[in-house]
Amino acid sequence: MTANPAGTGPATPPPGPADLAGHAIDAWQRAILFWDVLRERANDVLDQMSAGMPDILAFRHETLLDARRFPRPANYALLRITGYGEDEAEHCLDPAKPPLIVIDPRAGHGPGIGGTRRDSELGIALHEGYPVYFVTFFPAPCPGQTLIDVLHAMRRFVDAVAARHAGRAPILYGNCQGGWAAMLVALHCEGPLGPIVLNGSPLSYWSGEPGVNPMRLAGGLSGGVWPVRLLADLGAGQFDGAWLVQNFEALKPENALWEKYLPLFLDPEGERERFLTFERWWNAFYALSAEEITTIIRQLFIGNDLERGVLDLGDGTRLDLQTLRSPLVVFASEGDNITPPHQALGWIARVYGDTDGLKRAGQRIVYLLNPKVGHLGIFVSAAVARFEHRAILEALDDVARLAPGLYEMTIDNPTGDPDCRRPQYGVAFAERRVEDLHFEPPPAAFERVRQVSAWSDAIYGAFVAPWMRAMANPAAAAMARWMHPMRTSRYLLSERFAPWMRGVALVADALRATRASAPSTQSPALESAERDALAVVTRNLKAAREVRDGWQEVLFRALYGGVEGRAPEREVVTVREPGSPRASRAA
Repeated sequence: MTANPAGTGPATPPPGPADLAGHAIDAWQRAILFWDVLRERANDVLDQMSAGMPDILAFRHETLLDARRFPRPANYALLRITGYGEDEAEHCLDPAKPPLIVIDPRAGHGPGIGGTRRDSELGIALHEGYPVYFVTFFPAPCPGQTLIDVLHAMRRFVDAVAARHAGRAPILYGNCQGGWAAMLVALHCEGPLGPIVLNGSPLSYWSGEPGVNPMRLAGGLSGGVWPVRLLADLGAGQFDGAWLVQNFEALKPENALWEKYLPLFLDPEGERERFLTFERWWNAFYALSAEEITTIIRQLFIGNDLERGVLDLGDGTRLDLQTLRSPLVVFASEGDNITPPHQALGWIARVYGDTDGLKRAGQRIVYLLNPKVGHLGIFVSAAVARFEHRAILEALDDVARLAPGLYEMTIDNPTGDPDCRRPQYGVAFAERRVEDLHFEPPPAAFERVRQVSAWSDAIYGAFVAPWMRAMANPAAAAMARWMHPMRTSRYLLSERFAPWMRGVALVADALRATRASAPSTQSPALESAERDALAVVTRNLKAAREVRDGWQEVLFRALYGGVEGRAPEREVVTVREPGSPRASRAA
């Protein structure tokens, strides 16, 4: 008998031979079902590739504008959300509410992950009576497409939505990189625009915590922007989004290689649909043009030009965050390792200097912090959508009435029910000081990264790029896409490439029928031992990743001179008063 502490009930008998045999059989069955789901994923990847990578948006919609037909074409389109399931948008539309436009990230994946279920940003906004629109995009960019072309297309989308609603300024909802895209639209293009909600959106690209946010070091460790240009040139002018997704997976390899598969192995029947739905999005890789990705990496991620107030996308218009006049809501999470709060909020102190500077600019910024949700959970989690996003939407009128300044939005929900309604929960705006945002300025090493990137980029452009472009061709680029490890690791498990997977499918079908009618004979002790053994692998992978991240920090400091010092001060900007012409800018 297994000894138990006094008073905790009868002792649990140790597992016997029958328990061991039953658990071994169950584990074998789960392994077959697990590999069968991976076979289904492989077939999904192949089917998506043959179908042209359709989006996974689950809401019914109609296309209003297709930017591929604009004078300056871009691979974007504006959709009007018309319903979900049996629900029609017109049934709950509130004519008094302004339109809302959701912009999904274009960071290697396709659009629609935030709209795969009713309990989502789109669903909550529809339920609250907002006219909802969605900015989608297509798998391949238009030839020569630039970031300026994208911004002009989005501005036209905003104007079209405003025209449909008697000139009411639309609300922009930006997820991850869709957030900085929304900010660029607001800064670059004149026209009416309502509040902007940024969900896990990076604006301060050099910020982060040493040893915790290693992605910010990638530009320095790779030598700058030139590897991105090389991959785009070899792709015949297109940058394969699979490279970006591979970077995300490398950020936490214990999750990409192990943790995300554990729930599926432990419960293949219960987790199958959830797993496949997410993987249909995660493994659908969309391309960016060479011009787009080079501008994004060179001027945003490595150059940090947006935070520094010197961003010029090539048309002579300097974009400066101080000129933003739309009320801003920033939703970030302390559990987000891709866009940590440092990158979502650190720019405020560097742009405005202090609280008085923010108030003189006439701007109101509200931030909301979640203590633990991960990056995707900020705009994918159903619980977050039903509570935080609904609270944000219901509070936007209050945000617009706030006096200029910085505020922290807090939500008091005594019931703990994410579906509760006001007044069961309350929203408060606590005024904060810009000086109290405890995000250290980026070290001078990142300025040296920017300089090294400029030098290596110039060398690549002068001596290597012409040869790469001469060798590149569409057939070779297509072959490189098919052979990318992010794709081969998925689709090679299909029976179309591995005939023995047909046998796995046949056995899995038989097991599903058997397991559905068989009573569970699992031993709790063996289940616990199995989970403990699997957790050991997780801990070892995490430890190895932490060692890798530590050595990356050491190498970065050795290459770029450590973390002492400060980045160059931001250039001075003369701020205009609200309603006056565009600000005059003086260095």
